[in-house]
Amino acid sequence: MATSLQRGAALALAAAALFGLTTPAIARASRGVGPFATAACLYGGAALAAALLRASRRRSGAALTRQSLPWLGGSALFGALLAPSLLAWGITRAGPTPASLTLNLEAVATVLLARLLFSEPIGTRVAFAIASMLAGGTLLALDVAQRSTPELLGVIAVAGATLAWAVDNTLLRGLADNDPLEVVALKGASGGTISLSIAVLRAEGMPQLAQLLALGGCGALGFGVSLQLYLLAQRQIGVARTGSLFALAPFVGAVLSWLLGDRGAGGAAFLGAAAFAFGVWLHVTERHAHPHRHVPIEHEHLHRHDDGHHDHVHEPRVSGAHSHRHRHDAVEHEHEHAPDVHHDHGH
Repeated sequence: MATSLQRGAALALAAAALFGLTTPAIARASRGVGPFATAACLYGGAALAAALLRASRRRSGAALTRQSLPWLGGSALFGALLAPSLLAWGITRAGPTPASLTLNLEAVATVLLARLLFSEPIGTRVAFAIASMLAGGTLLALDVAQRSTPELLGVIAVAGATLAWAVDNTLLRGLADNDPLEVVALKGASGGTISLSIAVLRAEGMPQLAQLLALGGCGALGFGVSLQLYLLAQRQIGVARTGSLFALAPFVGAVLSWLLGDRGAGGAAFLGAAAFAFGVWLHVTERHAHPHRHVPIEHEHLHRHDDGHHDHVHEPRVSGAHSHRHRHDAVEHEHEHAPDVHHDHGH
């Protein structure tokens, strides 16, 4: 049976793959379209996809409340307005492959912020994994730099997008226990609306129908479904590990760009891929167990009654995953665990 670390890692890798696959497509579909108009299309597609999925599924987390608004507003500002606008502006000047590889900075910034703001435990194994994945991304970037001449301002803009998304990833920790589809729908709708308003005020180039559909599709998959998976991964393994594994996205984007004809990567790409694969292996095979104490707490999130932490009684009985407000009494025990909502203790 897969551990919570392995389940969370699988979700984070799936989120990264979806996001990475959309980067080269955005570069092609956004030609002639303004950066804020592009951001509006991307997050409009994400919001629409999330709303449709939410209408056909039962809730998979706590409902958003007034206390959620600061987290959601900050996430929309950094993740749905600033980051995609900077990416859209930079990707057309840097090129799809350099832009994809520059996105590797997001993982490093996310891990540092998670450690600084939430004191998430990293440990030697995860530190080696992060270093290995960073080394892989650096090898790829250096290889591309020798073979192409991306516009410096474009690379800087994409780097700014990674920092904005790192802040977004950190803010999303406050929403990890909420229904992910509600988070994506509201974040996308608010960020997309503001982006569209700015695009209209700036008289930016607007997409043709084919571009609108392409960018909307990229948003639905790379910014909608991907964000849903990202939130579920954060719920399982925390901000730092999810952000680190999300470094797969630039590699996926670079590979797709290469397959589509952008031969910006060469021999060092194989060394980079090997380093990255080693980092992923370290993450997936991580084991973490020690005696720890749970303090009394009352909260709401998606849970099951066979996970060793939820033994409260329902009348009538409830089986499977469900969400409602419940209380945990103090307990001390030992078992394998990840830095999830129940295991944010110090080490």
